[in-house]
Order: sequence, then structure tokens, then C-alpha cells
Amino acid sequence: MAKALVVYATITGNNEDVADIITDALEDLGVEVDEVEMTMADPADFEEADICVICPYTYDEGALPEEGIDFYEDLQEEQLAGKVYGVAGSGDTFYGDDFCVAVDKFGDALAKTGATKGAENVKINLAPDEEDIQKLDAFAKQLVEKAAKLND
Repeated sequence: MAKALVVYATITGNNEDVADIITDALEDLGVEVDEVEMTMADPADFEEADICVICPYTYDEGALPEEGIDFYEDLQEEQLAGKVYGVAGSGDTFYGDDFCVAVDKFGDALAKTGATKGAENVKINLAPDEEDIQKLDAFAKQLVEKAAKLND
């Protein structure tokens, strides 16, 4: 059975909702999932998973979550070749060009670890709605399919 680790950071609860939706979708696909708030996680925890998911929020005008800065920096020291990753998070389109930039920054950091991108980044405006849930379900399915191909 594939294992996944879903790490999230949240202020409003929106990203916890995103993480919950992804966790549920992965479990429905037969994946064993641990979901952890970012301050309680360490990037080295990804070494025990086949699928690595991060759900960050973007603070203010494009900043990473303050509680996620150490995690972000430590992540770049990890070697996660053979793992599949995906990044999804909510933000606020009010911030224009800074909308969900933490999603892209964490995606770039995961790419540097040697992990394989399993799905395109998902960016959600505020709280996930029904359409977003469908996107996140598809995101989870793509991660599982990519992990299965990688382990063939």
C-alpha cells in the first residue's frame, strides 16, 4: 500500500480543508495517509512516504507562511528521489500577482529534492467549493497514478 504525507499550514482553516479533501481522496484510492500541520512536521518525514503533499497559504503580498519558513528552508536540503509530490493551497485573488505564490515556491523546493511532480499545482480562491473539490480529487488521483508508475 502506498503511503502519503500531507503537510499543511493554515490561518483561516481553508488550507486545512484543502488538506482534508486531499487526504480523503487519497484514502479513497487506497493510500495510507498521515496529515500533519506544518509546525508539527519535518521535511525528513517525507522520506517515509511515497507521495509528498504540501498545502501552504500565501501570506500578505507573496510571503511564505511564517510558521513554514524553517520547513521550506529545510525542505531544500532533502533528497527525495523516487517520491512523488504535489502542492495545493488556497489564497485570495485580491492579492493579484501574489495569489498563491507559496504554492509555486513550495513546488519549486520539492522539485529541487529530486522528487517527481505528480500533478499540476492547484490554487484555490478562499475556501474550496464543489468545483475545487473535483479538482483536488483529480489531483489526488494523478498523484496515485504517478506513484504507481514510478514503482512499477
